[in-house]
Amino acid sequence: MKTAIRNTSRFRHARKHPKQPDALPASHAAPLRGSAIKGLFAVRVRQRKPARINWTACSISDATLFALLFGIISLLYATVGQAGGTAFLAVMAFASFSPSEMRPTALALNIVAATYSTWAFNRNDAIDWKKLWILLASSMPAALLGGIIVLDERIYKTTTGVVLLIAGAVTILRRNGDASPDRDAPLWGAASVGGAVGLVSGLTGVGGGVFLAPTMIALHWASPKQTAALSAPFILANSSVGLTGTLLAGQSPSSHLIQYAVGTLAGAVVGTAIGLRWLGQALTRFILAGILLAAGTQSIFF
Repeated sequence: MKTAIRNTSRFRHARKHPKQPDALPASHAAPLRGSAIKGLFAVRVRQRKPARINWTACSISDATLFALLFGIISLLYATVGQAGGTAFLAVMAFASFSPSEMRPTALALNIVAATYSTWAFNRNDAIDWKKLWILLASSMPAALLGGIIVLDERIYKTTTGVVLLIAGAVTILRRNGDASPDRDAPLWGAASVGGAVGLVSGLTGVGGGVFLAPTMIALHWASPKQTAALSAPFILANSSVGLTGTLLAGQSPSSHLIQYAVGTLAGAVVGTAIGLRWLGQALTRFILAGILLAAGTQSIFF
């Protein structure tokens, strides 16, 4: 009986005065408080971190913006017979496009721009087809080989940039009086130039016009206006073969290619008209040099 009374009193006391948990030593409590503070700070940092935009899955409005930008690039390049492959690649690299779709997308846009430019130059009887066939005979197989090979991005950008800067400097330093070529292109020389430019074209994803034009001008094989007329069909042929090579290598263009192509075509139409009607030899040469220098700078530093 006494034992029961004692247990009852203990139960009542426990309900009135619940036992407090043992306090942790200060050495344990401090790290826990520090961990809680760090955890709270980490959560806040993660909440403030901006989300990375995936441009390859962009919305229709984003695709339209890029189409407009590609159209402006095409307009500027088409004034001197170029398609704009180097600038297309620069925009896509800056916008974090997938590397596997950059090269085929640039080559496809080259084909769109160069197709119209070729038609327009040929309509005005500005293309020297005899000289062009010699260049294409060696450049097209080389472009196919280059399209199959996938270069390291850093090596590609540095090499391309250096070559473009040198080409731009050579073009801008040419004498103002060199309005027409002063020598015919030898067969072996034209074939060698065509093969080298074709290989670079396939490797880099550009049409090759930015390499062909300064070479032809520096060697006095064509005037700036004649070079512009040769560049468009040269870019068309090499881009077509290079695109085939990239597809064989397992790469594919952007899913928004049709929208980009519409903007590029519109720019090529306007730019080609400007180049044919209003640009003189000297102005054509300086615009080409500016494009080469800008493209070379972009390849190295951006």
